[in-house]
Formats: sequence, structure tokens, C-alpha cells
Amino acid sequence: MILITVMYPAGAETKFDIDYYLSKHIPLLKDRWTSYGLSNVQVVRGAGKPDGSAPDYQMMALLTFGSIEHFKAAGKAHGRDIFADIANFTNAQATVQINEILE
Repeated sequence: MILITVMYPAGAETKFDIDYYLSKHIPLLKDRWTSYGLSNVQVVRGAGKPDGSAPDYQMMALLTFGSIEHFKAAGKAHGRDIFADIANFTNAQATVQINEILE
């Protein structure tokens, strides 16, 4: 299994519409990618660092797929729609990381 981490950086210049993200973007993602092996979605908001400073990332989506092939197929089929929707809720540039679940 793999975990795709989509991280939206925090910063004074960034906007992020959490209502749109949760009510429109995440349901769109689930609707388009579940049939391609998306098995779980978690959304987490950055709260801070241990030293009390601001978080590096304001929002993160954790997407679980059965394999990298499933993720690639989902991206090929609907990635353009998913990534085009980002402009509707943020001006931040998302960082996407592919992670292997070991345990």
C-alpha cells in the first residue's frame, strides 16, 4: 500500500478556503478516484511545531491507495480535473509526496 501526502504550505500570503476544500474538493477526489483504488482519505490541519512556532503546512490530505499503479491510473484518468480544482480553494502550491506504508 502507498500513502500519497498532498501538503499545502502555510504563509501570510496564502489563502485557503477550508469550507470549499471539505465540501467540494475532497468529495470530488473521492468520487473520481475511489474506483481506481483510493481506499482512505484523511484531512489534517497543521496546528504548529513542538516549539510553538507556526506549522510549515496549513493543510494536508493523506490518500491511501493499494499500489503506485492504482495511483498512477487515477491520476491519468482524472488528475487534470483534481488539480484544476485546486485554484478554487487556495493560491498555495501543493507539494505531493509518495510514501510506502511499511507497517
